[in-house]
Amino acid sequence: MISEEQAKKDFIEVGRRLYMKGFVAANDGNITVRICDNEILCTPTGVSKGFMEPEMIVKVDLHGNKVAGELEPSSELKMHLGVYRHRPDTHAVLHAHPPAATAFAAAGKPLDKPVLPEVIITLGAVPLAKYTTPSTDEISASVKHYLSNHDAVLMENHGALTVGPDLFNALLKMEIIEHFAQMSIYARLLGGEQELPPREVEKLLQIRKDMGISGRHPWV
Repeated sequence: MISEEQAKKDFIEVGRRLYMKGFVAANDGNITVRICDNEILCTPTGVSKGFMEPEMIVKVDLHGNKVAGELEPSSELKMHLGVYRHRPDTHAVLHAHPPAATAFAAAGKPLDKPVLPEVIITLGAVPLAKYTTPSTDEISASVKHYLSNHDAVLMENHGALTVGPDLFNALLKMEIIEHFAQMSIYARLLGGEQELPPREVEKLLQIRKDMGISGRHPWV
């Protein structure tokens, strides 16, 4: 696994990129990264992701107990811990509010139309988890249902969540979600998406398999 020192550097850089891309505003969003079997670095509550310093990062165990750090962990920590327990293959979790993707979440619409080959190959469909109250155990249960088969999920009226083997992988998935959402909105303004037929989707799924792209990316 990644060293704690390197994890903190990546952590701050990913937070900065989320903020600069407009995927989070003010103190929105949260980031976690697993640095060993039982320890996770997480964002503190009440701090902008674009202006974090190493000493602000909080270390917790898989039960949510604070191990190190002066600040308090994010109020959404329960959701992240639920993901790590459910997906042992995951080492990074991002929750953000990219505008176009969050508009789909607010409208109660998943991103699951087979339109863009690159999305089918690299990410797969992005399902919609039903709304539950933030910072509760219910939201963890809601997203876990979809993360059994997906690496990205929209949360109704709440934003987007991505998981990956590292922070930058999870960030790239967040970027793909937003790009997919933006293209979907533009296409609908022009009359609606032209969906790829099932046979073409199957070809793209085979390309993904041949490329050895890891993750859980079904198109269902």
